[in-house]
Amino acid sequence: MGDIRQSLLPRDVLSAAKELLYHLDIYICNLVQSGRQPPQVDSKTQELVEEFILHAPKDRNTQARRMSALQELQLLEIMCSCFQEQSRDTVRQLMFSALFSLQGNQADESRMSLLGKLVSMAIAVGRVPILECAATWLQRTHRGYCVRLAQVLVDDYCSMVPGSGPTLQNIHNASPRFCCQFITAVTTLYDLTTEELTPPLELLQMIVLWIQEDPGLVLINFLNTALAGNQPISSLDVTPLGGLMRWCVKASLIYSRDKKKGLTNGSAECEPEVGPLFSALHLSVLQVLMLLPNILNEKGLFGRLALLQMEPLAALTSDLSRLLDQADKHTHTSSTDSSGLSELALDRLAQALQVAMANGALLCSREDLRAICSRLPHNNLLQLVLSGPVLYYNNIHTPPLAFSPHAAHSPIATHPPHTPHPPLASSHPQYPAQPFMTGLQFPFRPSH
Repeated sequence: MGDIRQSLLPRDVLSAAKELLYHLDIYICNLVQSGRQPPQVDSKTQELVEEFILHAPKDRNTQARRMSALQELQLLEIMCSCFQEQSRDTVRQLMFSALFSLQGNQADESRMSLLGKLVSMAIAVGRVPILECAATWLQRTHRGYCVRLAQVLVDDYCSMVPGSGPTLQNIHNASPRFCCQFITAVTTLYDLTTEELTPPLELLQMIVLWIQEDPGLVLINFLNTALAGNQPISSLDVTPLGGLMRWCVKASLIYSRDKKKGLTNGSAECEPEVGPLFSALHLSVLQVLMLLPNILNEKGLFGRLALLQMEPLAALTSDLSRLLDQADKHTHTSSTDSSGLSELALDRLAQALQVAMANGALLCSREDLRAICSRLPHNNLLQLVLSGPVLYYNNIHTPPLAFSPHAAHSPIATHPPHTPHPPLASSHPQYPAQPFMTGLQFPFRPSH
């Protein structure tokens, strides 16, 4: 395609971009029909995209071409039509990749800007092919850029234009794959570390409704992803389960802290109570985890593939320990409320850990759990989980898969042979920081 550059130079910016999209579509169709494996767009074509669509100058002596806002809107409409009219998914995916795959150069900022506007328009006008391509992009791209795209969409539909939330809500029906990847991106973006990184109420309501209506939604990307360790190490998680768990566990403490800050500063407004939303979300997450045994057994992966990794869980327990310490400092003002919220956070953590282990989402030993929970205060339910029975998997001798794009924690491969244990009648002195009740027999049945 390098020979068409001279014909594009005399054209105005919109006409040149439109002409290049036309030739790019033909070029990729021919590339796919040639049977070349893998089909790959050459560097000269990438340079043309950067010069005439992204408007990155070819060299320092060349002035960058610029579009007006109206021309840019017209270009977005042309691109929407181009993807909508192309019937072959392989061609669409390659074309999307040619336009928006990050190259590590100055044109990447223009790529991200145009991508955010294109995906936002695709949501508004219901262009499913673009949403499907964007879902693949989110799966293959560095998480830092994924959360930037998510931020653009949240700003467009939850902040800037009042009443536009229902339009974003429709992506659940239009493209479940994109919806799943979007949830993963926003749970990565809003990690509840600061007040600014708490999800907007409208977004939270949307996500809760999506998962309540279709719990399997959060597993769509996992079910449609080839089991190969070829994803970038820094990509998004394969499911949003870890991020959703983090939301549920930390929410009660985070929102209580932010509410107290607002009262102290005199800036608190009458906001809806988010507690019921996170309770509903927590229940939905547990229900999703309970879907896993049948899915993993059908694929022969039960006991071999961990959808939840130990490193993020260790980070979660560390954050939770810090939040609990902060809450303890304010117990003299509202001891009952603070204690109840702390217990709620620990109860949710314990429930999520137990259900995840029992259903094959988390592959680790009780000793591993005790190690990462050692700094947490005593909680009856958490103690019950940490002192529970050893879990066995039918294919425990099969090596775990390194499917997750992050460092997998797979103690199954190195766990020593199990030897029968006498009845549990002693404490665990090797983990003094997490107090255990001596003489506790399992299972423990509370008397109240």
